[in-house]
Amino acid sequence: MKITSIEINVIEMPLKDPFLTHLGAVKVREGIIIKITNSDGVSGFGEGVAFSTPWYTEETVKTSLHMLTDFLVPLLQKNPIDHPAQSSQLFSSLRRNNMAKAALETALWDLYAKSTSQPLSITLGGTRSVVASGVVVATDSTTKALRQIEQYLQEGYQRIKVKINPKLDYSFLSDIRREYPDLAIMADANSAYTLADMDQIKALDDFNLMMIEQPLSNDDILEHALLQKEIKTPICLDESICSFDDARKAIEFGSCKVINIKVGRVGGLNEAKRIHDYCFEKGIPVWCGGMIEFGISRAHNISLASLPGFSIPGDISASNRFWEEDIITPEVNVQNGSVAVPSSPGIGFEINEKRLQQVLQWKDIITF
Repeated sequence: MKITSIEINVIEMPLKDPFLTHLGAVKVREGIIIKITNSDGVSGFGEGVAFSTPWYTEETVKTSLHMLTDFLVPLLQKNPIDHPAQSSQLFSSLRRNNMAKAALETALWDLYAKSTSQPLSITLGGTRSVVASGVVVATDSTTKALRQIEQYLQEGYQRIKVKINPKLDYSFLSDIRREYPDLAIMADANSAYTLADMDQIKALDDFNLMMIEQPLSNDDILEHALLQKEIKTPICLDESICSFDDARKAIEFGSCKVINIKVGRVGGLNEAKRIHDYCFEKGIPVWCGGMIEFGISRAHNISLASLPGFSIPGDISASNRFWEEDIITPEVNVQNGSVAVPSSPGIGFEINEKRLQQVLQWKDIITF
């Protein structure tokens, strides 16, 4: 893996429709695209999934750029590696900043898989040729939610996730259940509740949800354990799981019955795979979460979700869910509720250079 250059691109694209949660609305998505090229002229691609503002985690596009240019890339310059998994140990000298780390690490995995002429899914240990696809409904209107659900079901999505909060939960879910009594639904609270809302959360047991995702504080494990003892609905942890150790502690404490694995949130594919392997051993279902990604991160998610423990449809929607035109070719498509796992080397998608240049905001090339 003799690296000759690392290219850092910042791009920006408007979403087709606003993505709404109680934390705010995302109308325009900014992101970081990494291109790592080796001495044979082979290039691997990764994506930094931090948002422009720190509403999901403390990271932003600007803080990620700072970490990449001032710390992470210099570490790779000074410490050549032979395998992408080695970057996890190398980057561990810097605390947190997992999305910046994952941007580089995922590009290294793509480069490595291409260099060995293997699909990334096989390199990671994947066993599936297709992965089940779910989708998120993020709106504050019941009418819009029902319309979106109808559309997504027509498109074949196998699982619907709806965003909820204390002002938009029981009646909202009741209206959806009335229309779709047997639909596989999960609810995502994005840390909107506290233990003081125990009775309100308990009431959601009425709707036979697949799970309720991250109901309590974004960094909590202990209070979720108390809540899980009081409710029937399985708790899924998202923001609380930033590392393998977080996942291990959550399972040991009984804080959740499901874990959402996001590559960017945990610092890369290596850590994501470690969490998957541990959950698979312990019988804890996992699924692959989404971050309103562009096509490169979506491609990495497809490869990760091919691992055997990903038994729940993930947030792996089609490219046209968010974008008029994505930055990869071919674009990700959902057919019969599933996405095909590429069989060509690496992530299995090419970069749409024309589109990338159209949405490019900033670029830097660092030579080795």
